[in-house]
Amino acid sequence: MKNLILLFFFIYFITACTSEQSKVILAGTTISVEIASTPEQRQQGLMSRTFLPENHGMLFLFEEENEEVFWMKDTLIPLDIIFIDNNKNITKIHHAVPCEKDPCSLYSGKAKYVLEVNGGFTEDNNIQEGETVLFMQ
Repeated sequence: MKNLILLFFFIYFITACTSEQSKVILAGTTISVEIASTPEQRQQGLMSRTFLPENHGMLFLFEEENEEVFWMKDTLIPLDIIFIDNNKNITKIHHAVPCEKDPCSLYSGKAKYVLEVNGGFTEDNNIQEGETVLFMQ
């Protein structure tokens, strides 16, 4: 079991170090984010992960602001899905739960950016729709 845990953290560390990293600030809380900017990265998202460290997430970048739709198929942890517009204002927050079998719920909102963080993060940090998000490199 100890070896399995060490292997998990090694794989997570390698993945985190090889993917593009950035930071987002929400209500004074800094979140380290992986960037999903290609169609393949956006399609994979946080699927199949069993753990997301505190104050970490994934930031999905889109070419234009549109109505974006997410689902939780093969996603194993609850997430808050935060939709952010061109002006970096939060347009919608969804509290999404893992989907074990079809049909899976759809979560949508107007966005140029979508931030996924651990479920309950927005409630724990009193983050509301309409607030502004800061992006840092």
